[in-house]
Amino acid sequence: MTKLRTQTAMLNGREFVFLDRGEGPAMLFIHGLTGSHRNWAHLVNELEADHRVVAPDLWGHGASAKPMGDYSLGAHAGTMRDLLDALGIERVTLVGHSLGGGIAMQLCYLFPERVERLVLVASGGLGRSVSPLLRAATVPGAGWVLPVIASSWVRGQGEAAGRALGFVGWHASPDVTEIWRGFKSLADADTRRAFLATTRSVIDPGGQTVNARDNLNLDIDIPTLVVWGTRDRMIPAWHATLAEKVFPGCRVELFEGAGHFPHLDEPERFAELVSDFMKE
Repeated sequence: MTKLRTQTAMLNGREFVFLDRGEGPAMLFIHGLTGSHRNWAHLVNELEADHRVVAPDLWGHGASAKPMGDYSLGAHAGTMRDLLDALGIERVTLVGHSLGGGIAMQLCYLFPERVERLVLVASGGLGRSVSPLLRAATVPGAGWVLPVIASSWVRGQGEAAGRALGFVGWHASPDVTEIWRGFKSLADADTRRAFLATTRSVIDPGGQTVNARDNLNLDIDIPTLVVWGTRDRMIPAWHATLAEKVFPGCRVELFEGAGHFPHLDEPERFAELVSDFMKE
């Protein structure tokens, strides 16, 4: 896959990095925790002929700045609004994955006039259940443990194990590839701090703390598509049914056998599904 050139905008005096490609109806892709615009890069060639595709690195992620401050869903949603303003985009179709889904729903609540359609992909913010791996990041002392498990020695051992398995025919799934990429990013101290701040704003040791059904009370009619992998081990697929209580009449598509990144498990199907949804 060809590396896509990013752009940089100054938002609130800090560097904010994003992709902006194509022409047509605008789409804003919002990645999940420890992700970046790279999670969506494979879709650009599929969509940019007919759509304007914008995919940022959230604050604390990727190549964007990692400031001290507010990493709540509301703060991220405000930044998305600021980015749209900077790019002169009035209305968009929002596509949010995992944490990005929670941000997208918050954006719908705060700025409904900016949202044309909504696509939620394995979205956070719909129920309490979440992986123990993420819950562990919220317990006291996690900030001391992360530098150890994200050390160069541990990462080196993991990569060596991956190469060894590759020799016997094992190939990493999209879930393993993206989770490992996000894990490696935690070797950077500023990224770790942002990760902990973001995680603790939406999760506690018992699970997710932000629930769209209780906190958003969306009284707006936004066409909504929900996509989930049936083998999602981060956020269970049955949360897709909870989306129907927040967005009555939403369309739910389950990708059989896919994990937490269904848009990577079946990218062509996902791109076609989203393109068709925007024409409805």
